[in-house]
Amino acid sequence: MSTDYEIRFAIDPVSAATMNTDELREHFLIEELFSLGGVNWTYTHYDRMAVGGAMPGAKALDLDGIEPTGTANFLDRREMIAVNIGGAGTITVDGADYALEPRDMLYVGKGSEHVSFASAQSDEPAKFYLLSAPAHASYPTKLIRQSDAKRLDLGSAETANERSIFQFVNPESVQTCQLVVGLTSFAPGSVWNTMPAHVHDRRMEAYLYFDLKPDAFVVHLMGEPEETRHLIVRNEQAVISPPWSIHSGAGTGAYTFIWAMAGDNVDYTDVDKVAMEDLR
Repeated sequence: MSTDYEIRFAIDPVSAATMNTDELREHFLIEELFSLGGVNWTYTHYDRMAVGGAMPGAKALDLDGIEPTGTANFLDRREMIAVNIGGAGTITVDGADYALEPRDMLYVGKGSEHVSFASAQSDEPAKFYLLSAPAHASYPTKLIRQSDAKRLDLGSAETANERSIFQFVNPESVQTCQLVVGLTSFAPGSVWNTMPAHVHDRRMEAYLYFDLKPDAFVVHLMGEPEETRHLIVRNEQAVISPPWSIHSGAGTGAYTFIWAMAGDNVDYTDVDKVAMEDLR
């Protein structure tokens, strides 16, 4: 088993506006989240959010500490949410087992010492998408199924953005320190996400795009509203979205995405909307 990590430093909007395609991808795109038998982390300097992936094969994988956190155990001063986007699997937290089917999430609170990831079948491995942020309090570990999430239906077929938003973290489901995580799926024929666009200067965000066919991709829009850029994102790749950036996109076919935020509050409505005529 191996645990790898990389560090992404925070980029200001003026610097981002000068970057070419390779530079934008280097700073904002996470191309390799999942490797069989490994745990991969990208530690960001945006609200100290860590974005990772664990893909256990025949053997379970431990959640080991990494140098950037400066703690003996990964969750000594952090909370974490794991989302399963692969085959069925189990997460064990301090001796308690939690079985996760596809699209289930597990919240793991600060102070949990022994965490491991396992696949129910090695030929259909689980893929645990990991999101972690610093925590000031310890809340109970809790399994959250998609049926437990708060559902919002938005958009329309006429604007190609008819979609269902599942707010997995909400006051009725689980208490967190600062992590907010959800999932968005689309009606047939709709491809636009988070349009009209917005920013939320008090929270950074991470997007994971998945359920894309091999030849499909999402054109992810980023940047300040008046100075937009784009990234071509393939299946099971993630985007780091700074607080000053919009985060929207359109796919060449069907896809699903998981969004996660960390920052000053957990208020979904605390956004600064961008008028369609102001985008450039």
